[in-house]
Amino acid sequence: MTDGRLTLLQLNDTHAYLEPHPEVFWEGAGPAFRTAGGYARIAGLVHRIRAETGDRGLLFDCGDTLHGTAPAVKTRGAALVPVLNALGIAAMTAHWDFAYGPARLDELARMLDYPVLALNCHDSAGGPGPFPSSTLVETPDLAVGVAGIAATILDKTMPPSFAGDLRFTDGIEELPGVIADLRNRGADLVVVISHLGLPQDVRVANEVDGIDVLLSGHTHHRLEAPLVVNGALLVQSGVHGSFVGRLDLEVRDGRVTRHAHRLIEVGDRTPADPAVEALVDQAVAPFREELAVVVGETAVPLYRGEMFGSSMDDMLLAALRHATGAVLAFSNGWRYGAPILPGPITHNDLYDIVPMDPEVMTVTLTGAEVLGMLEQNLERTFASDPFGQMGGYVKRCQGLTCYVKIENPTGHRVQACWVGDRRLDPGERYRAAFVTVQGVPSGLGEDRAGTGAGAHAAMERLLADERPYRGERPPAFRVI
Repeated sequence: MTDGRLTLLQLNDTHAYLEPHPEVFWEGAGPAFRTAGGYARIAGLVHRIRAETGDRGLLFDCGDTLHGTAPAVKTRGAALVPVLNALGIAAMTAHWDFAYGPARLDELARMLDYPVLALNCHDSAGGPGPFPSSTLVETPDLAVGVAGIAATILDKTMPPSFAGDLRFTDGIEELPGVIADLRNRGADLVVVISHLGLPQDVRVANEVDGIDVLLSGHTHHRLEAPLVVNGALLVQSGVHGSFVGRLDLEVRDGRVTRHAHRLIEVGDRTPADPAVEALVDQAVAPFREELAVVVGETAVPLYRGEMFGSSMDDMLLAALRHATGAVLAFSNGWRYGAPILPGPITHNDLYDIVPMDPEVMTVTLTGAEVLGMLEQNLERTFASDPFGQMGGYVKRCQGLTCYVKIENPTGHRVQACWVGDRRLDPGERYRAAFVTVQGVPSGLGEDRAGTGAGAHAAMERLLADERPYRGERPPAFRVI
């Protein structure tokens, strides 16, 4: 075993935010907003730390990287490739990166200068998956073994096109063998990069011995200090590239003997790297004119980041009802999407709210189906088994007022639901609007129909009729 020093740098859940953008920060008086992120600033920070540490600094990306903004979606991920290659990333794993399908992610992976790792990704026919499980990275002092775990929900709750013929496990069964292989290949230290989510990664670290560091993604936690679980240091570093996690290690005889951690805000004082800034501009330039078109105005900040509802999703839901005349509206509880501050709303902002621009649909649901859907979603958000937690935030609803007890057992969390001033009737039928990505499960309801219009068009229509948008609506969920 070799002794030495190592600095690990972490990005997770950047969601293709190439440029600086508003970010939400939680303070004593409530949410505050300031500009953060941008790959040129990230590069400036990474290069400064590498100059300080020599070749002992390794940058890892925990996924949700190639999808989430207009330039990424319009180029099916390709716009990010030159920028990412300029950062000198050692390895990444994946989740929304599968949004263009496994074959496209395989193409993108071949364009990158570093591997996409997914030890829990398997061919449904029983063969090996298309992505390697691990890699060995040499530094001046140490050989660092790196194992990657992709999101386990890709074949469970995401659209079928994401996984295709692949299946995804939680990685617990496969990881011990990968760790043993890395040690046999000479690894002095084992780092796991994961997109399972923090509760799931705590479970993995508890059940699998031999992990020195676990870099976590998916749940957007801003950890001010690592969690220590079964000897492993767990780190997660926010969302949208607004933060970089830094973990400095001292290693002796194959064990971490000392560590120091910082969650670094990528703010206005972070110098940008000029070369990467030029690459970012090249990536965004073809779309600037189109994305700068003003489509409306908001009098209130629109943002995500809260468990039971958000002003950003309230506007989306209002647009669905406005476009269809439906009594109810539902959307997924997405965690990503940079805030939109009071003032003009641009076409670019609509991509930030829903980058896929899914079709607006309608369906007729019974009250019993609505209650069942909400109970399933609450279980997938708050399940006691971390691997039962397959959602983001709680499903977004409008037209409903629901009183819930989160501590109750499965199937008994919803205490009462109201539609306007009338109690939700299990036998009554309600027309609902939703967007096709994770809105209303496919097995529910009758008279399911497309409108032929996307979410962006629905939001533009609302903003044309409601200017400025004021968002004065009560929350759908009230915890009692």
